[in-house]
Amino acid sequence: MAISKQLLEILCCPVSHSPLGIAGKSQLQYLNNEISTGEVVTVDGESLTEPLQAALITQDGKVLYPIRDDIPVLLYEAGIGTTQFKDFPA
Repeated sequence: MAISKQLLEILCCPVSHSPLGIAGKSQLQYLNNEISTGEVVTVDGESLTEPLQAALITQDGKVLYPIRDDIPVLLYEAGIGTTQFKDFPA
């Protein structure tokens, strides 16, 4: 993933305006395992079918935003709420 440190410092959640960080390896692995079951939906109810290569996560760990082709998708509708998972890693 090619998000520069400078860019990461200015990116924020489109809803809460809190800073975002890069989702960790264990978080991404967990998310992709859940996506493979066909049970993961975005905030707008769209089912995710393709695994993510990278994602940004809010400081409180409640929302993930996909990164596609090295471009963060910071749309509220594209957010993935982590409360839909039983034991999402912190």
